[in-house]
Amino acid sequence: MLQRPLDFIARHGRGFTIANILAQGGIIVTGGLVRLTGSGLGCSTWPQCEPGSFTPEFHPEQWFHPAVEFGNRLLTFVLVAVALGVAIAVWRSRPELRWFGLVPGIGVIIQAVVGGISVLVQLHPLVVAPHLLLSTVLVWYAVWLALRYRRAPERAGAPMPWHRRLLAVLVAAILFLGALTTGAGPHSGDIDATERLDLDPELIARVHAASVWAFIVVLAALIWRVRGDRSVGERDEVRRAWMVLAIVTLAQGAIGYVQYFTGLPEAVVALHLAGLAVFTAAAAAAYYLLRAAPTPSRSA
Repeated sequence: MLQRPLDFIARHGRGFTIANILAQGGIIVTGGLVRLTGSGLGCSTWPQCEPGSFTPEFHPEQWFHPAVEFGNRLLTFVLVAVALGVAIAVWRSRPELRWFGLVPGIGVIIQAVVGGISVLVQLHPLVVAPHLLLSTVLVWYAVWLALRYRRAPERAGAPMPWHRRLLAVLVAAILFLGALTTGAGPHSGDIDATERLDLDPELIARVHAASVWAFIVVLAALIWRVRGDRSVGERDEVRRAWMVLAIVTLAQGAIGYVQYFTGLPEAVVALHLAGLAVFTAAAAAAYYLLRAAPTPSRSA
């Protein structure tokens, strides 16, 4: 009875890996909407929404925030379903990656726990920031798994491991400083959760911007080095990867400056959070595809 649905999932493994990227990135956006609408404590406890009830209690004067927070929690079930599909597909069709296919499901469980702790500690930024950073790690991993699953082509050219590592370090710095900037800013996630990181918001925003400029410089140097390379596959996915990363980085930087100079309006901040997910995915794809394919002399 189970053989047919299991075979179906295995045949559509690539689709599940792509869905995993979208789901992991989507939870960043919906989590950001919870924060920006002040709905972080729309459910007052965890794992229940309200004491004695797993669903929110709606009242005419208080329904929006519980609905937003509860809706975000329901998305966890979508993530669980996608992660289960990824695990089954990888286990059955790519046995050499079977243990890697379990990571998205483990990540969902960890995220649920961290999210619950953030509610129990009244959205303390020292918990909320890791909650966001863990999501970016899962987006990065989801891209890596999707490319590895379909045996994406690698770059035909000289290896440059230190350049790629520097790029990855700067990505980590951008994400970390971005989380600190958010933690020091005005969007706490709830009208009563006013505790913020004890950092100068303007200073940390400037440091965050400096890390982005450093990333742009390193990316430009990397593009200069690989501009004439071609990937091993029929399509030049490597060239497309760094072009997409360059465009996304510039767009994300522009949105960041707009939100900074306009006083952090919610709509622009939400767009910046969506860009965060896209930037992380683009950087992960570029990092993976910019690996040099092994030559006969190196693989011997």
